[in-house]
Amino acid sequence: MGVSREPSAIRVEIGELVLDGFRVDPDRVSAAFERELSRLVEKHGVPLAADGALALEALSGLPPLPAGLSARRLGQELARAVHEGLSGHGEVTR
Repeated sequence: MGVSREPSAIRVEIGELVLDGFRVDPDRVSAAFERELSRLVEKHGVPLAADGALALEALSGLPPLPAGLSARRLGQELARAVHEGLSGHGEVTR
């Protein structure tokens, strides 16, 4: 039997999420962010980590987000931007 290349667990740790210029409840943004990022990782995986464990210091070069979003929508859009970074788009600092 071959060895499965699927990871047994995926852990994404975000040290700080700064929301300058947004008038939203950070707890609601965080909850929406976690739900959407979990959904995206479950559905698409983490392409940058396809060859094994990966630690990144920062993701940059991600798209700007409009300031008028609701907390839920902002969390979802942030998660999509981070997942894009984890998919190889944007600049990665290791």
